[in-house]
Amino acid sequence: MKSSKRQHLVIFTIVFVSVLTCFAGKPLKVYILAGQSNMQGHAKASTFEPIGMDPKTAPILKQMTQKNGTPLVCKDVWISSIGNNEGEQEFHGQLTTGYGAKAGGPKIGPEFTFGIYMQKIVNEPILIIKTAWGGKSLYNDFRSPSAGPFGDTPATTGKYYRLMVDHINKVLKDIKRIYPRYNSRDSFELAGFVWFQGWNDIVNSKVYPNRNKPGGYDAYTSAMAHFIRDIRKDLSAPKIPFVIGVLGVGGPTSKYGSSQKRYKVMHQSFRDAMAAPTKMPEFKNNVRAVLTENYWDHELAALLERGGKVKEKSKNLNKDKNLSAKQRKAKLEEFKAKLYNAREIKILTGRSNAGYHYNGSGKIMAQIGKAFAEAIKKIK
Repeated sequence: MKSSKRQHLVIFTIVFVSVLTCFAGKPLKVYILAGQSNMQGHAKASTFEPIGMDPKTAPILKQMTQKNGTPLVCKDVWISSIGNNEGEQEFHGQLTTGYGAKAGGPKIGPEFTFGIYMQKIVNEPILIIKTAWGGKSLYNDFRSPSAGPFGDTPATTGKYYRLMVDHINKVLKDIKRIYPRYNSRDSFELAGFVWFQGWNDIVNSKVYPNRNKPGGYDAYTSAMAHFIRDIRKDLSAPKIPFVIGVLGVGGPTSKYGSSQKRYKVMHQSFRDAMAAPTKMPEFKNNVRAVLTENYWDHELAALLERGGKVKEKSKNLNKDKNLSAKQRKAKLEEFKAKLYNAREIKILTGRSNAGYHYNGSGKIMAQIGKAFAEAIKKIK
């Protein structure tokens, strides 16, 4: 019996040492995620169930959860995150849910599935540094040095660019603080940068007065190109793979319905401007664009649009003075029951925020994060 225990101990020791040896000597791969509110992420963990209801995304949910159904806590993915609606407070630890925007959490952004799939791709521990602030622009807040000052606010131009770089450098100077098993002798490698932003630029008609015309967002393309050059220079990483998450709220513009028609040209123009740096010779094969429009949940959006009828019904019921509050509520519930079937009601639990935050959908965010990881893999 004792001999058997010793044998098991020897086997365990050999396996453990083999694992350590496998990772020993390899620079720790570090990935940077940056942007505004959609990089923060506004998808509540409570929206995960619909991910498993779609055969296309069900395999992703299996990767996101443990056997008991609770969110996965990644053993080999560590994260440092700032900008999550808590001033400059840093949140760090093993990657799991809760590294999205903090208000009303736990929430996720792209970081959750990005980390899960990126770690599988490289098959070794990784570190994510995430800097994301809601309501920020590229034309001013994230404007990088070589793009020059913006307008009449040179003092504040690029404030969040500087905060981003400062935090990245802070983490890199003491990685062990975030990733306890880090061996400084092995050093680190900046292995990828993902940018996911755009809302504050697309809606600003003063900065982009010709946004409904060809070339109306050319200034964004120029600023994005400067950003890529500067981040590579300021992080001393001239070859870092760079991914642009192209804003895709509403899905492909070719599928826009009548209510979205007036935005079609503007939205497509902006998306083209975001992706345009990938066509520049200097960025060929080292910058890729991910069209997040491809992960828009059309079924959820259609159900939400149908929900407008619920609001209209509620308004009409409230006008009926012959009904008590209890009767109005009962009639509204009866109306809802006819409007949605049981499956559709479950699908609706996949929404936890506004449309410009991809409906706060875990299903959408999960696919986007995975796509970001796969895009970095394709950059040679």
